[in-house]
Amino acid sequence: MTRTTPPRPLDVEVLFPGLAAHRGTTTRLHPRPGSPDASVSSVGGPMLWPADEPWPVCTDPHPHRRGRRPADIHRERQLSAAAWARHPASGLTDEERRLLEELRRRYRAAGGGEETDPLPMIGLAQLYRRDVPDLLAGPQDCDLLQVFWCPFDAHGENRTGMLLDLRWRRSWEVVEVMAQPPVPEVVGFEGYVPEPCVLHPEQVVTYPFAGLLPEELCARIEAREEALEEQAEEADAEEDWPTYQFDLSIPPGWRAGGYASWNLTDAAATDCPACATPMELLLTIDSSEWDAGNASWMPLEERDPAVRRGGTDTGVAVGRWGKLNVFSCPADPGHPHLKSIQ
Repeated sequence: MTRTTPPRPLDVEVLFPGLAAHRGTTTRLHPRPGSPDASVSSVGGPMLWPADEPWPVCTDPHPHRRGRRPADIHRERQLSAAAWARHPASGLTDEERRLLEELRRRYRAAGGGEETDPLPMIGLAQLYRRDVPDLLAGPQDCDLLQVFWCPFDAHGENRTGMLLDLRWRRSWEVVEVMAQPPVPEVVGFEGYVPEPCVLHPEQVVTYPFAGLLPEELCARIEAREEALEEQAEEADAEEDWPTYQFDLSIPPGWRAGGYASWNLTDAAATDCPACATPMELLLTIDSSEWDAGNASWMPLEERDPAVRRGGTDTGVAVGRWGKLNVFSCPADPGHPHLKSIQ
């Protein structure tokens, strides 16, 4: 089933003349539960990984011997989903509660091991350029982007950050696919374990984050929304009007290309560390497809409560339920990527 973004509640280009010059596009990926194989774009699905090529591993020094088992995390989600489908208000049975307690246990990985021992990374997503119109070009005619991450938060100077590994490849060069990729015995955080999801790519119109627009245009947007807020306060009413940030410019959820949202921090410099070229948004990895603050982006096909799933099908959680923006250098896609959690 396709996923269709509803028309925006207001014509933002009529509301703010001059904004049309900054119009862009982004591809909403709409990951939903399914059974993808290695030949298609997916989140949490099998990777088109050569049988004779070493699987990506993390060798950064950090503890990774204690955590939850990935199979237990998948089983917990299945159990919770089944209980919700049975009846949202009925809750879990006593037997299901006991099983959940067991599934949520933390274990120590078998054997000893050093902090620098190779730890298999988790295959998060793969995107074929044929499926995703706004996916930036890869280096040297590569047509497939594969995203991996370490299942522990213990990287960087403060040893609390995530480790992301992006690989580009030419899909037609893969002859034999790795049948059983290695899996970490335990993970530090369940949000690093994705559920298998097929994608329903949809290209939509988008506009830059307000703070990155020309000063005069940004000022008009802010003035309108401040005036509406004052009117609501005077009328002692709820704030229910469409806002530029949450309803009219940048869609939530997993997407490729377009403009980055900077709702948590001020817009940061994203110049390429290798050549100083302004970088472009490659991919947004989001903890949810929508929430109460941006529900206007909920696909038309999922507005019926009977089919609505809550927008968290991937099982992925970034930071404190935020989003991860990944940037690429348009001058040379082989240059290092930059990332920002929002």
